[in-house]
Amino acid sequence: MCRYAMYGPYKEKWGCFSCRKSFKQTSRYRRLHFLPVAEDGERLVRCPQCGERMKDMGLDFKAPRQTDREQWKKVELLFANGYKFSSCGCNGPGPRPARPKEVAAFVEEQKWEAREQERIRQLWRRAAELNTKRKKKRKQLEAKRFDRMLDAR
Repeated sequence: MCRYAMYGPYKEKWGCFSCRKSFKQTSRYRRLHFLPVAEDGERLVRCPQCGERMKDMGLDFKAPRQTDREQWKKVELLFANGYKFSSCGCNGPGPRPARPKEVAAFVEEQKWEAREQERIRQLWRRAAELNTKRKKKRKQLEAKRFDRMLDAR
């Protein structure tokens, strides 16, 4: 079973790319009072240092050192391309590139894999449709054979 479902409460991890800092916030599911929400419907968390809106980095996020600008740039590039550090808690968020220059290749590879997965899903859907049609036709043929057999008597 997933660790996040079984244990907790886990705090959400938020990052500020301007200050290169990360903070934990009580989970939105554990709060009993109102939480501020931005125009886009996402939870609004402000950086205590600079006041900018922080990004929800996911429960598995481990922030780089504040002085490690290269790693913060990598994290920002990944976030800008839609990658968060989230999982169900079983295996972690999966492999991520080590350096900022590897991010573009990583994103392209992930897009290619997503396209291939979609192609496979479409093939499975098409196979299921054909199988349903084949079963329907087989039932119709069996019904015709049965009708002929009854007529022959």
